[in-house]
Amino acid sequence: MPTVRSGPVIGLTAQLVVLATLAATVGLDTAGWLAGVGYAAVTCLALSRGLHLSGASRLGPADRVTLARGVLVGAVTALVVDSFDRPTPVGLLVALSAVALLLDAVDGQVARRTGTASALGARFDMEVDAFLILVLSVYVAPTAGSWVLAIGAMRYAFVAASAVLPWLRGTLPPRFWRKVVAAAQGVLLTVAAARSLPEPWTTLVLVAALALLIESFGRDVAWLWRRRPAPRPARPLLPVPAPTLPVPRPALAARSGGTVHSDWRPR
Repeated sequence: MPTVRSGPVIGLTAQLVVLATLAATVGLDTAGWLAGVGYAAVTCLALSRGLHLSGASRLGPADRVTLARGVLVGAVTALVVDSFDRPTPVGLLVALSAVALLLDAVDGQVARRTGTASALGARFDMEVDAFLILVLSVYVAPTAGSWVLAIGAMRYAFVAASAVLPWLRGTLPPRFWRKVVAAAQGVLLTVAAARSLPEPWTTLVLVAALALLIESFGRDVAWLWRRRPAPRPARPLLPVPAPTLPVPRPALAARSGGTVHSDWRPR
């Protein structure tokens, strides 16, 4: 019987409490509820599977901070989906996004100070960041233009491409600039979501975010391309032996009337 790990279940419970609080205060329609609950369920299942595969029995201190960020992202997801049918409280959405971004700087420090950094924690942190960027780009796109969706979809497009191109699955070296660009996406999208800047400035902010992302992904793809495994040479085909034909042998010559006649017969 699989072990039930309390960390993901606590996160699921906290997400439901936050969604209920949103519904009781600012209101949340059915679509928002479904989006929030669906996000929480997928997060719980994925995190439980990650703990099982890593052999860990519980979340570390930094993972708990990331889980709190994930709950905030779930609330942002519910508000964004809710905004499709009615106006959403922009101030609340921006505040939740800003706190989630601030906590992104906390979980890494906690992992280093407690010596609990792990591959699972890094992956969990990355997935929460990527989904927040996707959700914010979906929220900003109706007013700024559908091209903004490229910001949120780029990381998932990279994952999809790596399923087809194995050389994209190579291990990238740590690069501080990559972390800066990832953090900048959330900040710039939150600024755009706040709608506090004139439209031309908002467009400029989003163009800068996309340009930074293209540069960062482009550099990583170029690095992986240069170090892709060389194709294996094709095995040479072995020569096919020619079929052996029967070799005729001469029969004894028979003299007849002074003329020699040769009779060639197969063996």
